[in-house]
Order: sequence, then C-alpha cells, then structure tokens
Amino acid sequence: MSVPVFLHVDMDAFYASVEQRDNPEYIGRPVIVGAQPGHRGVVSACSYEAREYGIHSAMPISQAHRLCPNGVFLPVRMRWYQEVSSTIMSILTRHTPDLQQMSVDEAFLNMTGTERLLGPVVETARKIKEEVLRETSLTISVGVAPSKYLAKLASERDKPDGLCVVEPGDESAFVAGLPLKALWGIGKRTLSHLNALGVTTIAQLREYSKGDLAAHFGSAASGYLHAVCRGEDPGLYSDHAHSHSISGERTFESDVKNTPALERTLLEIAESCMHRLMEEQARSRTVTLKLRLADFTTFTQRKTVDHDIAAAEELFAVAKELMYRKWDRSTPVRLIGCGLGNVESGAPEAQQDLFDDRADRQRRAEAAVFSLRKRGMKVGRARLLKRNGPGSERRRDP
Repeated sequence: MSVPVFLHVDMDAFYASVEQRDNPEYIGRPVIVGAQPGHRGVVSACSYEAREYGIHSAMPISQAHRLCPNGVFLPVRMRWYQEVSSTIMSILTRHTPDLQQMSVDEAFLNMTGTERLLGPVVETARKIKEEVLRETSLTISVGVAPSKYLAKLASERDKPDGLCVVEPGDESAFVAGLPLKALWGIGKRTLSHLNALGVTTIAQLREYSKGDLAAHFGSAASGYLHAVCRGEDPGLYSDHAHSHSISGERTFESDVKNTPALERTLLEIAESCMHRLMEEQARSRTVTLKLRLADFTTFTQRKTVDHDIAAAEELFAVAKELMYRKWDRSTPVRLIGCGLGNVESGAPEAQQDLFDDRADRQRRAEAAVFSLRKRGMKVGRARLLKRNGPGSERRRDP
C-alpha cells in the first residue's frame, strides 16, 4: 500500500504579487489590496514589504494606513485574480487529477502512488514551481508531507518561493523545530492564552495532556492542540472535494467578525464555485456551508432547494442564510466555506413555471458572463469590484 503524500501549493502574497507583476513600478514597495484609506473596509491581502510594517489580511484599512501611510493602496480585482488562479490550477492538474482547491490562492494535490508514473514527488514539486513561474511570472511555495496539515505547515515555512519536504517518520521532529505561532490554526487569542500559562514552545505544549488542555481551552480545541504539536493530522482538511461536490473555503490569518468582510468572502467563494460548475457543464440543487469559529467549533450546514442553482448570487444567498443560522454576528470566525453538493452532469433543467422566469434570466446572464470570460474578456461582478476610492472605477484589468 502506498504511503500517503500530499503537496500544498500556496501562491505567495497572491493578490499583491499579481499587482506587482502587472505594475513593475510597485515591485519592492508595500502593496496593500483592499479598501481605500478614508473608507470603511479591511485589508484583503498585502505584499511581503507591507507585512514588515505589521500589516496583515483582515486588518482595518485605517489601521494599515496608520502603520504604512506611504504604501500603495489598491482595490480588489477579484475577477482578474480568479482568472490568474485558474491558469495556475490548470498547471497543477497536469500532475494529478486529485486536486482539492481550497481558495483562490491555495490547493492540495494528492500525489499518493504517482511516483511510478511521474517520478519522485519532490521532483514533481520542483517542476510545478518552474512551470508556474515560466507561464505566469509568479512564485509559489510548496510543502510536501504525509498529511495535508503538515504539507500546509511545510509550504508556510520557507515562504516566499519555498519548497519544504517532510519525510514519513519525521513528522514530530519537523513540528518540534517550528515556533509555536507557526502551528496553523493557533490564532492570537489562543497563543496569548498559552503564553499566559507559560507555554511558549512546542516542547512545553507537549507536556500538557488532553485533559489539561481541555480544562483551559475546551474539548473542541484540546484535541486539536494535542495532535498538531506532535505532528499528528488533526483532520482539519479531511473533507475532500470529491467529484460529486464543488466547494471552496477560506481560512483567515486573523479571526474575523466583520459582517461585510465575511459576506464578501462568501460571495467570492460562491462565484468561484459557480464558475467551476459551469466549466463542468453540471447542475446542483444542494448548497453547503462550512463555518469554523475561533474556538475551533465547526458547523456544516446544507440545504436542498426545489430547482437547480442558477447563479452565484443565488448560491451566495442560500449560503448566507445558512451562515446566519449558526453565527451570532459577534463570535470571531476562523474559516468560512461554501459549495454545491450532489453535483450531476448535464445542463440545468428549465423552469416549469411560465410566470417565474427569474431563475432562467439569472442562468442566462451567468452563462453569458461565463461565455465572455472563456473568450478572454474581463467581466466582473459589480459587488466584487469594490469601488472604494476616487479613480478606482477607472482601473481596468490588463
């Protein structure tokens, strides 16, 4: 039986890197993508130069501007980022059909059992990096490991433009060499709580039993902390996007409780899922939502409607309804995702009600936009253009 091996591919500072690639005058400068200074909103992404000022995604734009008033502040061009992402994802699928896209800028590749056909997995990882750089002029970081969680940690370790390999049997030693804050899923609040207990290293965290951790963090987080500090797979990414479902999710660098930011992220994911559904020429009536709170409590909701989902706005509306069933609008959110379940081949069925043709209009509009994008035209959803500053409406995709 083949030993499991996964790649985690993470695009380096993706939105900001695309902007620097498209505008060479921004190279080497702190680039902040999101809302414009003087307007309400948050940072969607930032370059490594901006991170040196302490800026990170989901930070209020007013705070980012105070930290770096001379930074380059740019509006989000989500449709363009998604098109660049699609190019990169197509490169990844050359090397395995088992691709799990997690968001616009990251994906897992299951490479288990591919060595006989493709050669050593590490060499495949190098080829992927070379192809992405050659074809898009962008760098990616790749982690190779026996589990998805460790592959994600590995891709983070040597950013940007990194390649880190965790061999089977070295899981515990690899994690032991990381700083405590590098464990994915341990946010600022959890880290602060651990520090207050005198835990500042992986070794110190390993001294705590599950029971000890449960007394301080609750049952949901204790098992997670106990597993990850030992290099064990916590099952964080166990929900694989099989062929009968299409989904995406976003894990925030810092927990988010800003309602507009969550809704915007949900809409971005919904649009990506509908784009993939139309590429597959498939249909679905089932909407799924995944929500992980700051304490690692995770909810998965689903709803099946009585007709085929016609457009991204409809998918977003149902997913948003599911989100508010479980979210109290104040508890910080660590991860959000949505998708389509029970995906079937074939075009959506026509509406039977002669007087209710709204879904048909939505479907035709979505199909028209999809057709234009397939022909290379840059068409974006108005809600995702986010015209936050003077002149931003004049900025066009290249």
